[in-house]
Amino acid sequence: MSGHRSIDDTEKAVRAKLGDTPVRHEQMAAVANIYRAAAAVRQHFENSVLRGAELTWTSFVVLWVVWIGGERETRRVAEEAGISKGTLTGVARTLQARGLMERKVHPADGRLALLALTPEGERLMSRVFPEFNAEEVFVTQGLSDDEALDLADLLGRIVAQVETRGADRRLELLDGHDPHPRRSGRRARTPQPTGPEGREVTDAGSP
Repeated sequence: MSGHRSIDDTEKAVRAKLGDTPVRHEQMAAVANIYRAAAAVRQHFENSVLRGAELTWTSFVVLWVVWIGGERETRRVAEEAGISKGTLTGVARTLQARGLMERKVHPADGRLALLALTPEGERLMSRVFPEFNAEEVFVTQGLSDDEALDLADLLGRIVAQVETRGADRRLELLDGHDPHPRRSGRRARTPQPTGPEGREVTDAGSP
């Protein structure tokens, strides 16, 4: 693939950086290509069939989960879509505003919410999914049917490894401590001097 190093070139570059520090190059190549494949596939779908439907990858996955599984609790939708509850809230609001999804109060527990597709949402998924599947065929065109199934099995084993043993592994790496809060990469905000009423004073001196 143009713009990317070959596996051999990457191995040489890593050795140049780390010297004799042991690195499992086969596993490095596997994970690197999982990332590259996922990014390439997502970009292709968002720039083709999903763009025509005015959907992001995440919004499509949320619609898919509810379309296939039927009405379900928001927490289950988030889990199955592989996103946080906060992300789901924003996506669901956008889909509601478009008339594709509706939010209901759980009949047995008012603290819980349910998501369901509207008739318009059902029609959209019935139209879009065959087009989506055609692109799934396109991006895997270099594989035979058996190879596609083998790939699905291999990736499923990676997912199972992370889902079943990832939590324990993270605790091990953190030595039992809670993880540090995520950092956005932005520079920490410098506290501003305050005036007599506790208000921040800007360079212009405005309150």
